[in-house]
Amino acid sequence: MIYVATSNMHKVEEIKKIVGENVNLQRSPEKVDVIEDGKSFYENSVKKAYYYGKKLESPVISDDSGLEINALDGFPGVESARFMEGRPYVEKMSKILDMLKDKEDRSAQFVCVATYFNPKNGLLISVEGKVFGIISTEVRGTFGFGYDPFFIPDGYEKTFGELGDSIKKKISHRAKAFRKLFEILKEVKEI
Repeated sequence: MIYVATSNMHKVEEIKKIVGENVNLQRSPEKVDVIEDGKSFYENSVKKAYYYGKKLESPVISDDSGLEINALDGFPGVESARFMEGRPYVEKMSKILDMLKDKEDRSAQFVCVATYFNPKNGLLISVEGKVFGIISTEVRGTFGFGYDPFFIPDGYEKTFGELGDSIKKKISHRAKAFRKLFEILKEVKEI
């Protein structure tokens, strides 16, 4: 069994859909307060995996992810979830759209760093997944969560909020990172 370093059951289900139901993933039985103060997605992901793994004395996977907007020098980046903390994402997106109103470059990418840590043998593996696209001029769609309703992935004309889960689970940053991570875990015989 591998614990997922989260208190969010939806994240566990999303990861199971990406890597397959035959992998025994469980949500962490207890919340470990980890301050995500790293300067990169990698730092935060490793920090969560390490602390949860040590606390649970069991293999753990974690991730840290967010949106980087090129015209805003990578903002909101590692602060994606904490930007305007406590406010609904529709307000966060509205504020970002205001910040982009005079910018021609609307290119952006979602980034996910997925990490596996096994405290029994010290194995630590981190991988990165990215999906490139642009920020729409408006919020569109009700699927997904977070910034999905204004991110249009390359090769599509609709936002993740309009495309729905079937497309997102194939091309998203999280899907790319976790598929890559579990391929490595199979190769090194951790699963």
